[in-house]
Amino acid sequence: MPLRSGTVPRDAVHHPLFARYYARVSVHAETRMGMGRMRERLLAGLSGRVIEIGAGNGLNFAHYPGTVSEVVAIEPERLLRQLAVEAALRADVPVDVVPGAAEALPVKSEGFDAAVVSLVLCSVRDVPRALGELRRVLRPGGEVRFFEHGRGGGRAMTFTQHALDRTLWPLVSGGCHLSREPVRALRDAGFELGPYRRVMMPEQGPVLPASYCVLGTAWRPGVSA
Repeated sequence: MPLRSGTVPRDAVHHPLFARYYARVSVHAETRMGMGRMRERLLAGLSGRVIEIGAGNGLNFAHYPGTVSEVVAIEPERLLRQLAVEAALRADVPVDVVPGAAEALPVKSEGFDAAVVSLVLCSVRDVPRALGELRRVLRPGGEVRFFEHGRGGGRAMTFTQHALDRTLWPLVSGGCHLSREPVRALRDAGFELGPYRRVMMPEQGPVLPASYCVLGTAWRPGVSA
């Protein structure tokens, strides 16, 4: 696949300690926190050619339906990308794991029927630029499936989220931010919002600053050719 020229280097993200921690915790969360069921809901009914932004260690790959013809999975962090390659070999659909950053996707314009963003908008450096890239690579009328965490709760919780974002949290969590608003960001980037719903993660258990999630669908405006 020809790469699109850009200024973001091959390994634009380097968080080896967090990557090791995330790789362990995310696997645990599949069953203990209900993440496996959430991934099933996120990806159900997708078809055609799909780009996944920030694929992490590839836990989504096992949940893609057989109607998907190909997944191009972008992952900038080297360790997580290696784990994603291993997960791709076990997937039931073709998955190509590619290095790259959300702000400069190394793929051609209008080449995908759908896009998946899953717990990634919290950590990209430039959300508007990343979503602009997402619009570029989707065909007119292309679908976005999103599952993201962000701002939520009452005044005390939102104060806590903002305070953590200004201090310790991004440093210890691979650049993650707790108080971003993914639905507003998608709308501001020009996507048409479809149905979405607020969910708590974990589904059962303590309410944490990262518990406030949203699961939904959006579209790039326009009509598919």
